[in-house]
Amino acid sequence: MTTTRFINANVIDTRNGKVLANQQVRIQDGRIVDVSDSPLEGSDDQVIDIQGHFLMPGLVDSHVHVTAITPNFALLETLSPFYVGAKSSELLEAMLMRGFTTVRDAGGADYGLAKAVDEGALVGPRIMYAGNALSQTGGHADMRGPGQQTFEGCFCCAGLGRVCDGVSEVRRAARDEIRKGATQIKIMASGGVSSPTDRIDSTQFSLEEIDAIVEEATAANIHTMAHAYTARAINRLIPRGVKTIEHGNLMDEESCRLFLEYDAYLTPTLCTYDALAKEGVEAGMAEHLQRKVYDVLDAGGKALEMAQRHGVKMLYGSDLLGRMQRHQLNEFNLRKDVVPTDELIRAATSHAADAYGHTGDFGEIIPGARGDVIVLKDNPLDDINVLTQPDEQLMLIMKGGVAYKNVL
Repeated sequence: MTTTRFINANVIDTRNGKVLANQQVRIQDGRIVDVSDSPLEGSDDQVIDIQGHFLMPGLVDSHVHVTAITPNFALLETLSPFYVGAKSSELLEAMLMRGFTTVRDAGGADYGLAKAVDEGALVGPRIMYAGNALSQTGGHADMRGPGQQTFEGCFCCAGLGRVCDGVSEVRRAARDEIRKGATQIKIMASGGVSSPTDRIDSTQFSLEEIDAIVEEATAANIHTMAHAYTARAINRLIPRGVKTIEHGNLMDEESCRLFLEYDAYLTPTLCTYDALAKEGVEAGMAEHLQRKVYDVLDAGGKALEMAQRHGVKMLYGSDLLGRMQRHQLNEFNLRKDVVPTDELIRAATSHAADAYGHTGDFGEIIPGARGDVIVLKDNPLDDINVLTQPDEQLMLIMKGGVAYKNVL
């Protein structure tokens, strides 16, 4: 076992939104074992003097697509999975260098990619993966155009989802993703921007199909996440046990009431609409699909304000595609005028662990949590922009007790 001790650290208490001054933190064999305001006893393999800078848990992005090397999903499904995996490695390393030590993949990543990161063959954040998102025929993960009768790729290759219809099919699909190690199941439960034949305001899957999917996930002790824009879609999902709603741009007051009643979480993804509106076509998205962005672009800010006003718990999500993933930290900028700084930090740390059913495993600097920590030059509780400037602010990035950047 190897041990690292941090001394003279101002620790960010993410759950309570405050600074614990002059702390010592010991990480042993990849886990935090001690946090103390007095000197720790014993010797350590490495002692790192934080020099009064700010130590906090690594960030969590709750909605990424690490294999989305292009926003053209129809093309993605025809590419070699070896090529996609190789290109994904670039996206993964960049995420870690922004301070994200855990990401929840919402469709595309699989056991092999997550294992490669865990073994150190690829540098990147820990991947919690849904495998292939579940979609009905003509749903948000069915990339066939209206005149296309055949499918050029295969649903077992490099795409983001799989098509299944009827209770028995969706149950089998959910069980198959669970068999392949999925840490959550993703339901495409409404229309979306990048899918060619559905409408933003459509609902997808019957209530019986949704119940079957949630039942299988619950049986496996994992949670479900659902792509949903409209109140009509969201309000039929939350009472059925879906834990996190992705996007939610067109929700209503009743949606907020349901979030609170059922202890569900909202994952706004404002930065992807901002990026798609500005450079989606240039980045490779079909122009007729890019136009669908404007159906949800402005509504996202209104939904964020509504959710914050009602006290809905939120997660940090980016949902960026292809080269636009460089804007991953922009979500902080787009939320900061509505969401208080301490709550924004919780969205990217402890709230994620709570939503996934992993409270205490990450997202906090407490004994027993993973040794996933970052050190910032300045205090992010004073200015959230500190988190958006990794080149200037990130002095150390550690995942599982292994340092990937250290300029202290």
